[in-house]
Amino acid sequence: MTETIGERFMRETSYDTEDMAPSDQQKGVPQPPLQAPWDPAHPRLALPAPGAISVPSMDLRAAIERRRSVRSYSDTPVTLEELAWLLWATQGVKRVEPGRTYRNVPSGGARHPFETHLIVRNVANLEPGIWRYTALEHQLVALDLARPGLMDEAVRACAGQQFVAECAALFAWACVPYRVTWRYAERGYRDMHIDAGHVCQNLNLAAQPIGCGVCALLAFGDQAMCDLLGLERAEQWVIYMAAVGKVA
Repeated sequence: MTETIGERFMRETSYDTEDMAPSDQQKGVPQPPLQAPWDPAHPRLALPAPGAISVPSMDLRAAIERRRSVRSYSDTPVTLEELAWLLWATQGVKRVEPGRTYRNVPSGGARHPFETHLIVRNVANLEPGIWRYTALEHQLVALDLARPGLMDEAVRACAGQQFVAECAALFAWACVPYRVTWRYAERGYRDMHIDAGHVCQNLNLAAQPIGCGVCALLAFGDQAMCDLLGLERAEQWVIYMAAVGKVA
């Protein structure tokens, strides 16, 4: 029986394999940066400090039981404070130590391989366009604010799912694989997919008390989304997405 791509992936990323080469960490190679570089010439927006963000109280059980995929959103904009809360809940940095960050989500070996990109449509006091969240500074960096037909492009990149055009913001988590494989070699490719689930689940739970709905997205064109966000696929690529907006 011919081995499928999925079966080969599981075999070649297994710790049982005899073919797995030592990781670069084991070979003494310096580790990659904790965060991908950003151009300081781009416009930046400091977000409300995490401790200053006010979030309505909600019982954890209620947040878990209310979670569902939401594909219809109201015209009410998400506030900048609410967006800051969602970004902090999903990738916020609580502590930095040499060679690692501790965040609000778990990640194998504290590798945290993701860079958060946003396609913004309806966030109060935030210009529509493509932004990037730089977690170490807890800020937004503008990447492209003058792109006509941006939401139509996003819909096409997301396999024609029309509800994408109605969300307030589209989260796109781009993975920097070497941040993980430096330590775990090929096994790291498993880890980064698992870590993506941690991030999106935090988004789902954090959205409940602020009246937002979330729909996670795996149906998107890999190259199309990298092209839309201006990413070099050899260095990082989008691994998971989610649409967010106020519940209708």
